[in-house]
Amino acid sequence: MKIFLATLAFCSFSLLVHAQSASVEQSTYSIQTGFLGIWVQNESKLSTTIALRSEIGFDTGIWGGDFYDETGFLLTPVLTLEPRLYYNLNKRMHKSRRIDGNSGNFIGLKTSYHPDWFVISNYENIRVISDISIIPTWGIRRPIGKHVMYETGIGIGYQYTFAKQAGYLENEGEVAVNLHLRIGYRF
Repeated sequence: MKIFLATLAFCSFSLLVHAQSASVEQSTYSIQTGFLGIWVQNESKLSTTIALRSEIGFDTGIWGGDFYDETGFLLTPVLTLEPRLYYNLNKRMHKSRRIDGNSGNFIGLKTSYHPDWFVISNYENIRVISDISIIPTWGIRRPIGKHVMYETGIGIGYQYTFAKQAGYLENEGEVAVNLHLRIGYRF
């Protein structure tokens, strides 16, 4: 009977230890690059499943055609805030999959602002018209090794362009798409 009770107590303790809840990391920093830019970001924990991603970086633009002497290239600054809900951390943990670095599936509300501060380009006198976009996004984030991560996401939202500051008669609002594939290094 003592052996049975000891075994039962051990199994109950094992279940309690395994029943702990998964959580996003307190704070994580990373640098990422993709096809059209480079970004530095921080994700700070707001709750066990929600993190606030703050990001600063450069978005890239490429243009060309018969009217240009050469293909144009520019880098413009972008500031982004995105609350993210990581909704499958417990499921990943119970399947013995990694959740470090906030690896998991997420739903976010990506809010980006492109200020008209400066532009890096191979053309002279290029300006960017400031805009702000709010795009609900679904995505995944997965580790490759200890520090390398990849991330992909897709979303459709709204973009408001401050065209009056560039001399146009009206500001404009339009549909915006967020389609990203990034690879990065987590510190």
